[in-house]
Amino acid sequence: MPSRKKATAKRAERVDEPRSDVKPKKKRASAPRTASGKKANPALLAAAQHEAQQGMRQRTEEGHIAAGRVPPSQGVEKRVSGASARVIDDAIRDWRPPVTEDEKLLSGPATGDRRATDDFTRTDTWRAMRIMSEVIEGFDTLAGVEKGVSVFGSARTHPDDPQYAQSTEVSRLLAEAGFSIITGAGPGIMEAANKGARLGGGRSIGCNIELPFEQGANPYVDTLVNFRYFFVRKTMFIKYSVAFIIFPGGFGTLDELFEALTLIQTGKIYQFPVILFGRHYWAGLVRWLQTRVLGERKISAGDLDLMLLTDDPAEAANAVISAYNSQNNTAERRAEKSHG
Repeated sequence: MPSRKKATAKRAERVDEPRSDVKPKKKRASAPRTASGKKANPALLAAAQHEAQQGMRQRTEEGHIAAGRVPPSQGVEKRVSGASARVIDDAIRDWRPPVTEDEKLLSGPATGDRRATDDFTRTDTWRAMRIMSEVIEGFDTLAGVEKGVSVFGSARTHPDDPQYAQSTEVSRLLAEAGFSIITGAGPGIMEAANKGARLGGGRSIGCNIELPFEQGANPYVDTLVNFRYFFVRKTMFIKYSVAFIIFPGGFGTLDELFEALTLIQTGKIYQFPVILFGRHYWAGLVRWLQTRVLGERKISAGDLDLMLLTDDPAEAANAVISAYNSQNNTAERRAEKSHG
């Protein structure tokens, strides 16, 4: 009986021992997936980029069409940079859109091409001069803006949408209180804000950006500045604004939202209200920030108080006015102390 147990134990040991003639199976690397659940690969990324650009163009065109206008991108003359224009025949080119100055700036030289590297270095030197001239042009045009409020939101918002009317109303109230309204100059929420500025007798400003397609400025802009570079344009929004009002929008709107929050968090600007208009739209984002980002201590509890939420144009306008008055009082007290 004992001998049988020993034999069984020996067989078990042999089974447990790794066999030299059997190679371990390699674990197949799983491909990362996109946010929609698709397996990522270069072809999918290229297709997604194309679709994203076409989607943005479609949303912008829908905004113009909803306002009863022919989209500038469907016209004959299409601006490529600043005030210059040329005719582009869509029928004789592929889907690749015209190259913008931002794309030229952010694209590196071809790999392994020494000549391309040299040309790129020389080109970037001159491009820096162009960037400087664009900054100067923006500063020069907007130098008189002391009480600006930037309004962001979707270009797709229809004039019949309640948010369009709310954007118009809050901008009208601010204009009547002496504030200038600054937008990206496009249709939708931006158009509504510029319209409100005009109705309130205030200055209506549009900071347009060069895109692969012609975006066009809405007809309610009084002061229009065309930019080639996103970061120069973003500087103007911050420099000449005392508050941001963020209506429902897409990536561009979210970009401006988090840009402002980061500048406040890092002490670059202060007493700068960031107002999220439309509680229902922003609820999911705020809930994620509370449960996930704050829950994992990626931000502090006080960071959530940097955003104000409202559905009322009067509340939004009053928040901007109160913050501006408080900022002015603080500045006056500092000036008195320095002179005393």
